[in-house]
Formats: sequence, C-alpha cells, structure tokens
Amino acid sequence: MNISNYEHLVYALVIQVALWLATRNWWLGAMLAIGLFIGREHAQREYQLGDTSKLGPWEAFDVWNWSLDAQLDIIFPAIAVVLVAWFAGYRARE
Repeated sequence: MNISNYEHLVYALVIQVALWLATRNWWLGAMLAIGLFIGREHAQREYQLGDTSKLGPWEAFDVWNWSLDAQLDIIFPAIAVVLVAWFAGYRARE
C-alpha cells in the first residue's frame, strides 16, 4: 500500500459529496467515483500492455493480473463510497 491508495479514497469521497450536494443522492456519487477509478486503472493497464490498437476488447480488464497497487486504487475508494452511501441511506430512514 502507498499514499496513492489513500489519495484515491479521499478523491472518491470528495466526488461523492460534490454529487450529493448537487443531486441529494449518495448512490449516484458512489457510482460516479467507482466508475472514474475503474476507468482510470483500466487506461493505465492498457498503456502498460503496449499498443492499445492491438489489444483484445477485454484484455485490460483482467483485474487478476493487475498490480496490487492498481487493485487497491479501486478497492479502497469503492468500499469507502459504498459504506458512506449505505450509512447515509440508513440514517435517512431513521
């Protein structure tokens, strides 16, 4: 683990809060943040594999062959935003 894993967590939460302020929907912010980081790590994996025009359509989505750092760059923010959305929804029902 390195500092970028925690930075991504903070950025995901900032995205989620910004979308909540605009839409009052915690889950929408969670989905946007998760999608952003999945896309980011996917693009980085494409560049690592080489010429993107010669890759198969799903080759860069082989998450099991990603580095641990790349996996954690998705897992940390995803868990954080899902927990925040779940907890906020739980609190709203009380």
